[in-house]
Amino acid sequence: MGLDIGSSSVKAALLDLETGAPAAIAFSPSSEMAMMAPRPGYAEQDPDMWWNELLNAIALLKKQVNWYASEVEAIGISYQMHGLVCVDDQLKPLRPSIIWCDSRAVAIGTRASIALGEEFVLKHYLNSPGNFTASKLKWVKDNEPDVYKKIYKIMLPGDYIAAKLSGEVATTVSGLSEGILWDFSEANVARDLLRYYGIDESLLATRVPTFGVQAEVSVVAASLIGVTAGTPISYRAGDQPNNAWSLNVLEPGEVAATAGTSGVVYGVTDKVNFDPKSRVNSFAHVNHLSPDTRLGILLCVNGTGILNSWLRKNFFPGMSYEEMNLKAAEVDPGTEGVMFHPFGNGAERVLENREPGGAMSGLSFNRHHAGHVLRAAQEGIVFALQYGMEVMKEMGMQINTVRAGYANMFLSEVFATAFANTSGAKLELYNTDGAVGAARGAAFGAGIAANREECFRGMVKIREYLPEPELSGAYAAAYAAWKEQLKKFQP
Repeated sequence: MGLDIGSSSVKAALLDLETGAPAAIAFSPSSEMAMMAPRPGYAEQDPDMWWNELLNAIALLKKQVNWYASEVEAIGISYQMHGLVCVDDQLKPLRPSIIWCDSRAVAIGTRASIALGEEFVLKHYLNSPGNFTASKLKWVKDNEPDVYKKIYKIMLPGDYIAAKLSGEVATTVSGLSEGILWDFSEANVARDLLRYYGIDESLLATRVPTFGVQAEVSVVAASLIGVTAGTPISYRAGDQPNNAWSLNVLEPGEVAATAGTSGVVYGVTDKVNFDPKSRVNSFAHVNHLSPDTRLGILLCVNGTGILNSWLRKNFFPGMSYEEMNLKAAEVDPGTEGVMFHPFGNGAERVLENREPGGAMSGLSFNRHHAGHVLRAAQEGIVFALQYGMEVMKEMGMQINTVRAGYANMFLSEVFATAFANTSGAKLELYNTDGAVGAARGAAFGAGIAANREECFRGMVKIREYLPEPELSGAYAAAYAAWKEQLKKFQP
């Protein structure tokens, strides 16, 4: 069983160990989960909402495949990265989780980087402390001291779900690295940053390997989800390392992408490398084991599927996403000058933690219609990803082939074609997603799948897009215009 804790929904999947193919996939809620924004730049969710939607997703899964408890041999967990969950000694959340797109801690991380020295933080953490989990915890310490005093442990969202399943608090090196809580030079906890923030190391969870028996499902949780007590939880990873794992992207030079609420391009390297401006970020990949370095270079654009969702809710409520895609396809590449800059979902790392807001420009009321707006939004997301991929290439990353799950924005012919022709890379789409990948990780971590080849049996390439000379020129011109317009939004 694979569980994927997103910010829009929670997914559950069953992997058939005999065929290697997904047996069933379900998600909850049918609409998107609530995201609280009590102040501009804030983004919070109730951790127990994730748990309740997880139970709902598993109940829906049960309607598809009525399994016996003993048939589920292992559980893997994927989760939204960079979130902060603070719990008391009863493992109850003390406040809503401060999630990945929350911008409140940007200034805290910037001050830490200056105080410790930018050269030091990049050498040791490969990133500025920026707006990551450690800085969010410092914000709680400074602004909610009564809450901070009650904290027994802090966790990432996936760690919290594992704790709800098992009663045990644990995390991974990959997880610590995504929170800027791991020192790559010392191969240990980021003690200098914790000391600077005045945070006690005891608040961090026990470390467990990414693959391996991390905990066992408790009697109470087993009765709720329909498995046997003692079933191993044998894999956990943040959503982007997990997406790469899901696509068998593990070796240097391999690249994965996803386009859900946020959009990500994630390339694997065996070199300790970082962007001096932290526009893209380096984290420990799922198979990082010192001294065998495997880092994921992660480009994130916050405003991806959430832009498409925002358009649908506010301007096209009667249309399905498929109908929106077909409407967008009525317009030629470049959308006759209409441009969307999709930076309306928190501070964007690729823009050096600026928050310019989303913007649409170039509209002519006499020429443009709904199709132009919809296509401009999809192309704008692709262009934002290309802007970040240029940074990755500056770091030496070759982006020749990109693998992605056939899901979310990649279901759109417009989006997939624009991605291939703007990036110049071959795009391969597979029958996998985060929940299925987490199930594969569980099989590998529990020793049920003996090797990687066995793990990825049943993964099938559904579609492939190649750059087309007659289209690439049009996209190159549209991207150049988009990039020029972006200068107006940046100080």
